Amino acid sequence: MPEYFLDIEYDTIIYNEEEVNFKEFECCTFTNCNFSQCVFVAVTFIDCTFNNCTFSNAKINYVAFRTVIFNRCEIKDVNFAMCDKLIFEIAFNDCILDFSKFYTLKTKRTSFTNCSLIAVDFMNTDLTDVVFDNCDLYRSEFAKAIANKANFQTSYNYTIDPTKTKIKKAVFSLEGLKGLLYKHDIIVN
Repeated sequence: MPEYFLDIEYDTIIYNEEEVNFKEFECCTFTNCNFSQCVFVAVTFIDCTFNNCTFSNAKINYVAFRTVIFNRCEIKDVNFAMCDKLIFEIAFNDCILDFSKFYTLKTKRTSFTNCSLIAVDFMNTDLTDVVFDNCDLYRSEFAKAIANKANFQTSYNYTIDPTKTKIKKAVFSLEGLKGLLYKHDIIVN
């Protein structure tokens, strides 16, 4: 049975490799915490908020994120693909997620606001109704993703092949059209 923690505020903690394993956190806030050394096993976060935290290179296998918000966090090279897929609800605000992987996840209605998403793997990901608000998507991969009704209107540097990605009713800006036409070697002025 995992240890259970409710409504606790954690501030400026550097977690070791196994420190959070087999624990469930509900309505907790983590501020200025470092999880980079963690190899997560059987960890659940419910209605939690992470502020100015670092997860870069953490191994987050077998983690449940249920209504979790990340604010100003560094989450580079993290593989979300092995997370618990039951009730996977997350939001990212002002975060750096470069080189992270969301491969095969259902991220419906997730919001990415003011995020750096350079070379992120969204292959085979369900991005239905996802909002990319003012995000840098340089070299992010969307092959075989479902991005129906996704909103890319204020984001930039994306290249999406509409023949390999479902984008029905997705929203793009006029400036972003070149990211949809790149493979056709068309010049848009």
